Amino acid sequence: MSDYKKTLHLPQTSFPMKANLTQNEPKMLKFWEETNAYETMVKANEGHERYVLHDGPPYANGHIHLGTAMNKVLKDIIVKHRNMQGYEAEYVPGWDCHGLPIEHKVGQELKAKGKTDLPAAAIRKICRSYAEKWMNVQRGEFKRLGVMGAWDEPYLTMNPSYEAATARELGNFMAKGSVVRNKKPIYWCNDCKTALAEAEVEYADHTSPSVFVRFPLTDERVKEIIPAVDPARTFVCIWTTTPWTLPSNMAIAFHAEYDYACVEHEGNFYILAEELLESCAAKFGWSGYSVVATIKGAQMDRLKARHCFYDRESLLVLADYVTLESGTGCVHTAPGHGPDDYMTGYRYGLEIYSPLDDEGRFLPTVEFFGGKTVNEANPLVIAKLREVGNLLAEEKITHSYPHCWRCKQPVIYRATTQWFISMEKNDLRANALKAIASDVQWIPAWGRERIHNMIEFRPDWCISRQRTWGVPIVALLCKDCGEAWFDSKWVMDIVSRFEKHPTGCDYWFEAPLDEIIPADLVCPHCGGRHWEKEDDILDVWFDSGTSFAAVVEQRDECRFPADIYLEGSDQHRGWFHSSLLASMGTRGVAPYKSVLTHGYVVDGEGKKMSKSIGNVVAPQEIIDKYGADILRMWVSSENYQSDVRISDDILNRLVDAYRRIRNTMRFILGNLGDFDPAVHAVPADRMLPLDRYAMDLINSIHAKIERSYNEYEFHRVFHALHNMCVTDLSSFYLDILKDRLYVSAQDSPERRSAQTALWQILMVFLSDIAPVLSFTAEEAFQSLPEALHPGVPTVFAMRFKMDESYLLSEEERHRWDTISAVRGEIIRAIEPVRKAGTVGHSLDTAITVFAREDLLEDLSIEGLDLRELCIISSLTLAPLAEAPADAFTSEEVEELRITVAPAKGDKCERCWVHSEELGTDATHPTLCPRCAAVMAAEAE
Repeated sequence: MSDYKKTLHLPQTSFPMKANLTQNEPKMLKFWEETNAYETMVKANEGHERYVLHDGPPYANGHIHLGTAMNKVLKDIIVKHRNMQGYEAEYVPGWDCHGLPIEHKVGQELKAKGKTDLPAAAIRKICRSYAEKWMNVQRGEFKRLGVMGAWDEPYLTMNPSYEAATARELGNFMAKGSVVRNKKPIYWCNDCKTALAEAEVEYADHTSPSVFVRFPLTDERVKEIIPAVDPARTFVCIWTTTPWTLPSNMAIAFHAEYDYACVEHEGNFYILAEELLESCAAKFGWSGYSVVATIKGAQMDRLKARHCFYDRESLLVLADYVTLESGTGCVHTAPGHGPDDYMTGYRYGLEIYSPLDDEGRFLPTVEFFGGKTVNEANPLVIAKLREVGNLLAEEKITHSYPHCWRCKQPVIYRATTQWFISMEKNDLRANALKAIASDVQWIPAWGRERIHNMIEFRPDWCISRQRTWGVPIVALLCKDCGEAWFDSKWVMDIVSRFEKHPTGCDYWFEAPLDEIIPADLVCPHCGGRHWEKEDDILDVWFDSGTSFAAVVEQRDECRFPADIYLEGSDQHRGWFHSSLLASMGTRGVAPYKSVLTHGYVVDGEGKKMSKSIGNVVAPQEIIDKYGADILRMWVSSENYQSDVRISDDILNRLVDAYRRIRNTMRFILGNLGDFDPAVHAVPADRMLPLDRYAMDLINSIHAKIERSYNEYEFHRVFHALHNMCVTDLSSFYLDILKDRLYVSAQDSPERRSAQTALWQILMVFLSDIAPVLSFTAEEAFQSLPEALHPGVPTVFAMRFKMDESYLLSEEERHRWDTISAVRGEIIRAIEPVRKAGTVGHSLDTAITVFAREDLLEDLSIEGLDLRELCIISSLTLAPLAEAPADAFTSEEVEELRITVAPAKGDKCERCWVHSEELGTDATHPTLCPRCAAVMAAEAE
């Protein structure tokens, strides 16, 4: 018996079955660096249309987490795909380097060393080094993910050119008259001692003291409205969850159109909303009360109550924000401690009173509570109310309350003198809303409404921070009257000095006053000549929000506006938000054409990742265990527009999917080892029908994959690729092809036809998979036989398109739909016979297909081997009328009958196909005529 296995053309490739990603990926990174793979990828499209994805800068503070890794991989997928599509798409990574988190950490380290009195310039130097250290750490982590970009020339918000660009945009706002400095209530963190932007506030549950308080309404005019009352015994009822704000009370707000009840209880008269009377009476423990009058809120306007424990007035005012959802319908108003309160106070000319220092401690002049923090004051205020008899009820409530994003402590509203960009000046709000509605594509579409609502109702943008590490607000303050001076020409001159200074805007903190202040500068408000530099810095969201001016407009790799911004969904109130306002305010156009958002990473049960729960997974853990390509596959496999789950089970399933994809590539590579397209490629008119069909099928999948890439639906890309490998290739085309590839003569037309198809399928496959499985695609590309190599050093510089001359017409596709359906029915017919043990493998069967005439014609394509297509030993076509009564009847294909019988003859030792002609060749008596002919031809 001869060993005919050695005569088969079995697959041979250097592309191994086992990936060893954790060991091989670092080698690939070195290869990419040595061959300048990123530059080569971009240069392949030099002069083509640009595509600009602008990187939202992560914060240079600590190791990356899974959310950051997911974000960077998504960006990398887009950039690589756009390049492979023919666009000139470069990626300029960036880092956000200024701000409180770094300054806070540096402050902690300095405090531990006993260094708490360093000058601003020294603190800034330490912060700069801290940011640079973590930027370098994160850069290495991003590169390990396989993310390509201009890593040697990233943009940093602390670079002199960037700082100058940020300060210049402030100057542009100033020149337009959009910047104002005044006293308004803003979010204030007592722990961090700074103002906060809306984007720096997070909401979490908090337990607060809830008190109902009465204010004496001694104004004699109340009798004109409610004749039955005695002003000496009349009170207005309010409710608050911030008792510490009561010392700053200046007014009580009513809604003009609500009905208010005047209630008599135990000889006193109380005014509160009629709709809330019953619930309040229960809380107050009232019984036997009576309603003496009902009035409209408008009737109470400008009456004067007395403060609940101070000897001063509290004005009764009207406001639209008063609701009947809870409380009493009469709202305690402290203009120094809330934006709505402030606006009401502004309309009524009330004092914007906020007697707190930067630590949230009452000033010494505040009676009863001087020197106490707001938290310390809460129980003292309640005790004072009880002492004076004005406490109606108290309880504890848990509610959603704003917290500082950095220290996680509750924040307060505090009126301080801050810098603002007006939302109304120069129609900033209206123009931004117009751009949101008509100029920007929001992906997913709900992003439009979300950011629209945020812009529509947001207050003026507070851009000042009472910190050191950031871009200074370029302005001078008059020591005599406190007014600010910021002439735009002078501002731009200072900005130009930032650009030339080795450490940018450190110049502002280091330069002597006489170098900063113009000679003989006189205050236009008071005529004073005594000046000091403003020491507030800009909100870091203004820093990152001006990246369009510092990067997109200035870097050669970019153009304005960018094609896309891509970040997490929280950036509707962060970077997307600040970038839009900054660009609209100075350019009149949005900085981006489209905005894509992704969800958060959660564990396998959908729970938020938390160190306290112990479900946090670091990217490096996944890379060390599975490899970066598995992490990249995870990113692409999930619909990232919702929260994205990750767990060991999910990753293990992806490892199995990866093996299928890898093995598919390996099979194709292994069967192209002796193929040279320049010599062996079969033209379209000589290619076998099955091979043309396979090319057409894969090309149609490729078209769907391209659409999914272009629509940023990467989970559809992954599932299409995986299904293609499992179903269309491994279980169908490649399974059928094994016989022809292994058994046919090496240089036979049949085998070269198959290889021609496989070559084009592989190149399209590599193009489709490279943006996602970058390491594996490059490894496969480097394993290409020399004759197949397109002559570029990296897969990312390859630009391959399937030859359209091989593709099918619509008529041919329709015919193949019929053939595929019949093949499926043959497989169904064989299965019960195989299960009964009548046959083993499908090659042990002989099939007869009985069908109507037009169906038989469809199955009779010239060059189509139906035996090969169905992986059986013989197939006969016959008229439907000849079908026996017990034939398998198809339910899917009309008028189709099938009989399954054991194949006649013996099994060929080389191809395993049954043949009745074994022994006709004396040299190879155990081979079928096909194999005997191959042996004879190759012997020559």
